[in-house]
Amino acid sequence: MAKVRVYELAKEFGVESKVVMAKLQELGEFVRSASSTIEAPVVRKLTDAFQGGGSGKSAGKPAPRKAAPKPAPAPSPAQAQAARPAPAAPKPGAPK
Repeated sequence: MAKVRVYELAKEFGVESKVVMAKLQELGEFVRSASSTIEAPVVRKLTDAFQGGGSGKSAGKPAPRKAAPKPAPAPSPAQAQAARPAPAAPKPGAPK
């Protein structure tokens, strides 16, 4: 793999060049601008960093988390009593 420019990688990942440059700085790599080139081992490291955090499209911004559904509140004793079916009346002529 030849040297690749930062902005080309950003386009490939679907994020802005600033995001790729920030990720490179987190990885300890120095880049001066989006038109800077980076070597193949750095490209692999960057690709792993973006794919490890999810898909390349959303790596620049964290995906919004969906809230877990809240469990229904437990019924109060009075509500539980009201919801409980009444015992069936014995049928006439049925043995006890």
